[in-house]
Amino acid sequence: MAEKDYEDIPGTYVFDADRARVGYHLNQFCISLQTEKNRGALRDDPEAYMATFPMTEPQRQAIRERAWNRLLELGGNIYYTSKLAAFDGIVFQDLAAEMSGVSRDDYRKMMLEGGRSIEGNRSKSEWKAK
Repeated sequence: MAEKDYEDIPGTYVFDADRARVGYHLNQFCISLQTEKNRGALRDDPEAYMATFPMTEPQRQAIRERAWNRLLELGGNIYYTSKLAAFDGIVFQDLAAEMSGVSRDDYRKMMLEGGRSIEGNRSKSEWKAK
């Protein structure tokens, strides 16, 4: 994918058309977990079930590792990848906390206070200046 101005936003991956194309099969895998039949197939033989989707090896490895932020980097959409977290019994608030690198309580507090401060979080270049 070509570098875009908004790739400089720290702590996230913008889900744009390019990322959607790259992550299409990954997202199809994740959304498939809405049905019990597919959840059972993943439980019974994760490798065989993943093989039914033409994902890249890095995408498969991110699934194996439950590398949530890496899944987004590889084209996953948070609304689809959260289906995989739900499969593991992870509620969305805990998933978001883990992806943010904070505890559930700290994440909840941060959200109740309006979210992460924009100071120092507008651009990765701000981090280099420190």
